Amino acid sequence: MAYFWPLILVVASNSVYHICAKSLPESVDPLASLTVTYLIGSIFSGILYFVTNRGGANLLYLLGLAIVGLEAGSMHAYKAGWPVSAFQVSSAAGIATILVFIGYLVYHEAITVNKLVGLALCLVGLFFLNK
Repeated sequence: MAYFWPLILVVASNSVYHICAKSLPESVDPLASLTVTYLIGSIFSGILYFVTNRGGANLLYLLGLAIVGLEAGSMHAYKAGWPVSAFQVSSAAGIATILVFIGYLVYHEAITVNKLVGLALCLVGLFFLNK
């Protein structure tokens, strides 16, 4: 279970996130929404930090910028008309493609035939999802 609970948490949280982001009224500014969302997230994260008493990590500023980019990009995508059923899958396939090569170049992970076939299937799936 220790292997699968993070995946379950990410899938559940990401699903709730995309439903909320897609459901925001047109009148709500995405950056105002991010400000309130991250204020609440910061408070909750701070409480969890003190409860679990874990140490800090490097690159937190870059991670913070990346998270804001993720959220702002998603909200703007929905405002631009992306369907909730296609945007996340499209972005995840792009991320998977990039990370296969970053994994190889930076972390010396193997690029296997299975990974390449999986990426090809993702691209074929994207074609059909976005058609």
